[in-house]
Amino acid sequence: MFSKITLLVKNTHGIAVKSRVRCLRTQMPLVLQSKDSPDGENRADNLTHFGYQIVSKEEKNKKSLKVFEDISQSYDFMNDVLSLGLHRMWRNIFVEELGPKPGSKLLDVAGGTGEIAVRLLNYLSNTQSVNKKQTHLTISDINQHMLNAGKAKIERLPYRDKANCVVDWVCADAENLQFEDNTFTAYTMGFGIKYCSHIDKVLSEAYRVLAPGGRFLCLEFSHLTNETLQKIFNTLSLTVIPAIGQLLTGQTDIYKYLVESIQLFPHKDEFVRMIRSAGFSHVTYRDLSLGLISIHSGFKLK
Repeated sequence: MFSKITLLVKNTHGIAVKSRVRCLRTQMPLVLQSKDSPDGENRADNLTHFGYQIVSKEEKNKKSLKVFEDISQSYDFMNDVLSLGLHRMWRNIFVEELGPKPGSKLLDVAGGTGEIAVRLLNYLSNTQSVNKKQTHLTISDINQHMLNAGKAKIERLPYRDKANCVVDWVCADAENLQFEDNTFTAYTMGFGIKYCSHIDKVLSEAYRVLAPGGRFLCLEFSHLTNETLQKIFNTLSLTVIPAIGQLLTGQTDIYKYLVESIQLFPHKDEFVRMIRSAGFSHVTYRDLSLGLISIHSGFKLK
């Protein structure tokens, strides 16, 4: 089902290097879409993926911001439609896995429309604190439109006051957070890391801002444990999901990009290796829905 396309580009020293990109055999070959630098070199260090396209980092940032600006108002509705409502269960399990304690300092990155935040506040509202410790939750996203949608949702929650939690909203890039070192008790990210240009930088920042003993927890699409089912899912998702997006929102390319981002995301074992390389210990993952979704966990011990 998958083939690999090798792209020859030049690194910053002018030496040709290979970049292998996995794609479906049914897809057109990937096209190198970067511009030459002023000195004539084609700089591989400025290239990244936008779905199956190879683009410059600057171009991806602009495209990604536009994507989530366009779907910010329909994001929750389309999550329900495309996952048949299962995303609610996945997020519930994710927050239960974290089990946030009153008095914690929580950071939810790529918090978007507040779907993880809603569940964190609900969990805290049902947690009794003898000392009435106040929790602090920071919700961060690179897209202000998504944050605006999330803020409106959180303000309507009937149990927000009961949660005894201060909520902050920060527009920030997951690859370059403005928070101080050793700040947060827990770092969560739900379905956002696959859209980042440099996963290693995201993980490095997560490690930096977590306090010793802090936990990294990431909810993301993965690979079904059954290879045949995975192949069927890959094929159907590239046709069905964009078609549904077109029918319900008038958007096709956006949902094609979302599917391609899922399929290009590293295999769970490779992602585990990347989390460990960032410095995290006791790195594990937990599969949900036959491995379609995984919860990745790691701890900063020092």
